[in-house]
Amino acid sequence: MSESLQFTQNADRATVYAEITPQIEALISSETDIIANLANIAAVLKQAFGFFWVGFYIEKDGDLVLGPFQGPLACTRIRPDQGVCGHAYATRETVIVPDVDKFPGHIACASASKSEIVVPVFGKDGEVFGVLDVDSDRLDDFSEIDVTGLGRVVKYVEAVVEHGRLQT
Repeated sequence: MSESLQFTQNADRATVYAEITPQIEALISSETDIIANLANIAAVLKQAFGFFWVGFYIEKDGDLVLGPFQGPLACTRIRPDQGVCGHAYATRETVIVPDVDKFPGHIACASASKSEIVVPVFGKDGEVFGVLDVDSDRLDDFSEIDVTGLGRVVKYVEAVVEHGRLQT
């Protein structure tokens, strides 16, 4: 894949997800390094949608540790019983939070963050490898469209985690 991203400016989110998902697949299909792939995925999502913060936390020794991201400084380590990321990790389910100030135990890494979606990433043997965390500086900015779109992106990540590269 070239070093440019092609998507329709000002299109609705479903359209943009449909346009960038095959580009993400092409981008990571020949690269086996998970960190490189996560970094590029975070960059694509940030560029395409202009989210406030996009990144990955990777499970290490029972904690979620900051991985590749795009945006301002972030919390470095999150326990699995803390915040939205910890909740998604522990429940193994995608979590949408329309107003982070109303989420019990929310970790305020950046005061500009207003809403959040966190998608668990599964690895070998169905264990949680980590989470994809996306923050917005707008309230109630995420919907089922994001659950579906980010879920498709995470499936590509899971294939790389499981097999070292996408199985095509």
